[in-house]
Amino acid sequence: MNYDTFIDQVAQRTRGSSEDAVALSSATLETLAERLTGGEVLDLAAQLPKPLQVVLKPSPRTEAADRFGAAEFVARVALRAGVDETAARNGARAVFTTLREAITGGEFDDVITQLPRDYREMVEPAMAPGATLRRSGL
Repeated sequence: MNYDTFIDQVAQRTRGSSEDAVALSSATLETLAERLTGGEVLDLAAQLPKPLQVVLKPSPRTEAADRFGAAEFVARVALRAGVDETAARNGARAVFTTLREAITGGEFDDVITQLPRDYREMVEPAMAPGATLRRSGL
Protein backbone atom coordinates (compact mmCIF):
# COMPACT_ATOMS: atom_id res chain seq x y z
CA MET A 1 0.00 0.00 0.00
CA ASN A 2 1.40 3.40 -0.87
CA TYR A 3 1.48 6.39 1.47
CA ASP A 4 -1.42 8.31 -0.08
CA THR A 5 -3.69 5.27 0.05
CA PHE A 6 -2.78 4.65 3.71
CA ILE A 7 -3.59 8.26 4.65
CA ASP A 8 -6.80 8.28 2.57
CA GLN A 9 -8.04 5.15 4.30
CA VAL A 10 -7.31 6.53 7.76
CA ALA A 11 -9.10 9.76 6.78
CA GLN A 12 -12.14 7.83 5.56
CA ARG A 13 -12.28 5.68 8.68
CA THR A 14 -12.05 8.68 11.00
CA ARG A 15 -14.26 10.81 8.74
CA GLY A 16 -11.60 13.50 9.00
CA SER A 17 -9.30 15.47 6.77
CA SER A 18 -6.09 14.20 5.21
CA GLU A 19 -4.16 16.54 7.52
CA ASP A 20 -5.81 14.96 10.57
CA ALA A 21 -5.12 11.49 9.17
CA VAL A 22 -1.43 12.33 8.73
CA ALA A 23 -1.22 13.58 12.33
CA LEU A 24 -3.08 10.56 13.74
CA SER A 25 -1.10 8.07 11.65
CA SER A 26 2.23 9.59 12.66
CA ALA A 27 1.27 9.83 16.32
CA THR A 28 -0.07 6.27 16.45
CA LEU A 29 2.92 4.72 14.67
CA GLU A 30 5.45 6.69 16.72
CA THR A 31 3.74 5.56 19.92
CA LEU A 32 3.47 1.98 18.66
CA ALA A 33 7.20 1.99 17.92
CA GLU A 34 7.86 2.86 21.58
CA ARG A 35 5.70 -0.09 22.68
CA LEU A 36 7.32 -2.74 20.41
CA THR A 37 10.69 -4.40 20.59
CA GLY A 38 13.28 -3.00 18.20
CA GLY A 39 13.28 -6.07 15.97
CA GLU A 40 9.52 -5.90 15.55
CA VAL A 41 9.70 -2.19 14.71
CA LEU A 42 12.25 -2.99 11.99
CA ASP A 43 10.04 -5.77 10.59
CA LEU A 44 7.00 -3.50 10.57
CA ALA A 45 8.85 -0.55 9.02
CA ALA A 46 10.16 -2.73 6.20
CA GLN A 47 6.59 -3.20 4.94
CA LEU A 48 5.45 0.41 5.10
CA PRO A 49 5.94 3.34 2.69
CA LYS A 50 9.01 5.53 3.31
CA PRO A 51 7.20 8.44 5.04
CA LEU A 52 5.75 5.99 7.60
CA GLN A 53 9.08 4.19 8.04
CA VAL A 54 10.64 7.48 9.11
CA VAL A 55 7.91 7.97 11.74
CA LEU A 56 8.63 4.56 13.25
CA LYS A 57 12.30 5.55 13.68
CA PRO A 58 13.50 1.93 13.49
CA SER A 59 16.87 1.34 15.04
CA PRO A 60 18.59 -1.96 15.75
CA ARG A 61 19.82 -0.38 19.00
CA THR A 62 16.30 0.04 20.44
CA GLU A 63 15.67 -3.56 21.39
CA ALA A 64 13.65 -3.09 24.58
CA ALA A 65 9.98 -2.16 24.42
CA ASP A 66 8.53 0.53 26.65
CA ARG A 67 5.83 -1.11 28.79
CA PHE A 68 2.68 1.00 29.02
CA GLY A 69 -1.02 0.27 28.82
CA ALA A 70 -3.72 1.34 26.40
CA ALA A 71 -4.68 4.46 28.39
CA GLU A 72 -1.10 5.73 28.20
CA PHE A 73 -0.96 4.79 24.51
CA VAL A 74 -4.07 6.90 23.79
CA ALA A 75 -2.74 9.78 25.92
CA ARG A 76 0.54 9.82 23.97
CA VAL A 77 -1.27 9.69 20.62
CA ALA A 78 -3.55 12.56 21.73
CA LEU A 79 -0.59 14.69 22.79
CA ARG A 80 1.39 14.02 19.61
CA ALA A 81 -1.58 14.54 17.26
CA GLY A 82 -2.95 17.55 19.15
CA VAL A 83 -6.41 15.99 19.61
CA ASP A 84 -8.55 14.89 22.54
CA GLU A 85 -8.41 11.31 23.79
CA THR A 86 -11.63 10.26 22.07
CA ALA A 87 -10.27 11.37 18.69
CA ALA A 88 -6.93 9.72 19.51
CA ARG A 89 -8.62 6.40 20.36
CA ASN A 90 -10.72 6.49 17.18
CA GLY A 91 -7.68 7.47 15.15
CA ALA A 92 -5.60 4.66 16.61
CA ARG A 93 -8.35 2.17 15.72
CA ALA A 94 -8.37 3.50 12.14
CA VAL A 95 -4.58 3.27 11.90
CA PHE A 96 -4.54 -0.31 13.25
CA THR A 97 -7.19 -1.35 10.73
CA THR A 98 -5.31 0.29 7.86
CA LEU A 99 -2.04 -1.18 9.11
CA ARG A 100 -3.54 -4.66 8.99
CA GLU A 101 -4.37 -4.12 5.31
CA ALA A 102 -0.98 -2.59 4.49
CA ILE A 103 1.31 -5.33 5.82
CA THR A 104 1.60 -8.99 4.93
CA GLY A 105 2.98 -12.29 6.07
CA GLY A 106 1.51 -12.37 9.55
CA GLU A 107 3.37 -9.22 10.53
CA PHE A 108 0.21 -7.65 11.97
CA ASP A 109 -0.24 -10.66 14.26
CA ASP A 110 3.40 -10.33 15.35
CA VAL A 111 2.76 -6.70 16.28
CA ILE A 112 -0.48 -7.45 18.13
CA THR A 113 1.03 -10.25 20.22
CA GLN A 114 3.32 -7.66 21.85
CA LEU A 115 0.37 -5.63 23.13
CA PRO A 116 -1.42 -6.47 26.40
CA ARG A 117 -5.13 -7.26 26.71
CA ASP A 118 -6.16 -3.71 27.52
CA TYR A 119 -5.37 -2.76 23.90
CA ARG A 120 -8.22 -4.94 22.62
CA GLU A 121 -10.67 -2.06 22.23
CA MET A 122 -8.32 -0.43 19.73
CA VAL A 123 -7.04 -3.55 18.02
CA GLU A 124 -10.04 -5.89 17.74
CA PRO A 125 -11.86 -3.78 15.14
CA ALA A 126 -8.81 -4.27 12.91
CA MET A 127 -9.00 -8.03 13.33
CA ALA A 128 -12.78 -8.38 12.86
CA PRO A 129 -14.21 -9.71 9.64
CA GLY A 130 -15.43 -6.81 7.52
CA ALA A 131 -12.92 -4.35 8.96
CA THR A 132 -11.63 -3.37 5.53
CA LEU A 133 -13.05 -0.42 3.66
CA ARG A 134 -14.13 -2.61 0.78
CA ARG A 135 -16.24 -4.86 2.99
CA SER A 136 -17.52 -2.27 5.43
CA GLY A 137 -18.82 0.06 2.76
CA LEU A 138 -17.10 3.18 4.11
